[in-house]
Amino acid sequence: MASDNTKEDELAGTEQPFVAHLVELRDRLIKAAIAVGIAVAILALYPGPAALYDILAQPLVASLPKGATMIATSVISPFMVPLKIMMVTAFLLALPFVLWQVWAFVAPGLYSHEKKLVLPLVISSTLLFFVGVAFCYFFVFGQVFKFIQSFAPKSITAAPDIEAYLDFVLSMFLAFGLAFEVPVVVVVLARMGIVSVDKLKSFRSYFIVVAFVAAAIVTPPDVVSQLALAIPMCLLYEIGIWAAQVFIRHTQAPEEPSIKTRQSP
Repeated sequence: MASDNTKEDELAGTEQPFVAHLVELRDRLIKAAIAVGIAVAILALYPGPAALYDILAQPLVASLPKGATMIATSVISPFMVPLKIMMVTAFLLALPFVLWQVWAFVAPGLYSHEKKLVLPLVISSTLLFFVGVAFCYFFVFGQVFKFIQSFAPKSITAAPDIEAYLDFVLSMFLAFGLAFEVPVVVVVLARMGIVSVDKLKSFRSYFIVVAFVAAAIVTPPDVVSQLALAIPMCLLYEIGIWAAQVFIRHTQAPEEPSIKTRQSP
């Protein structure tokens, strides 16, 4: 009976913290969902779903021949495609707050040296993803579309489908956003001891090959987009090696104080 009571007490002692964690997780998810909802409401009022699509389509429209426009091959595409863009844009706008909720949920269970590692990685990964998306939109799209249109025969009138364009844009945003996370991946691998910094340096030539192969797979079959993805990945790999050395120095766990035993005279 005593052992049964002990087991019941142990269960009663561990049940409440677990439920409290679930309640806190629910509250964090609700706050994140509210932030996304607020961003959706703001974007719906200004600039609106249609204007958001016009902004997204601007790099392609600028490269099309004069008078050419995009088309919708589905009946509901003119409604659904701008709505999807508004939802994705709202999530990206609310992403810093969403990640902050994730950090606030995880941080209490981390040691001080772990917080020094996780928080900079969360911030840097978010910024690098946005930089990758911005680099793709402001630089890559314009160069790629001009390059593709330069090969189009004059007898063909380009009229891209808006839904196909959305799928292309989102896949490219995801590819460049993830590619710009290379420094974060390098830092995590080095900090966790999976790969040493010296190994990362020796792997440099192999990573160049991997970067160009990955760029050839995830980007359209043109030289411009492949170079625009592979070259930044190689540069970011070098930045990751440098950042790994800094992180390893500043996020080490504090050493345990040595216990000196005194011998009696």
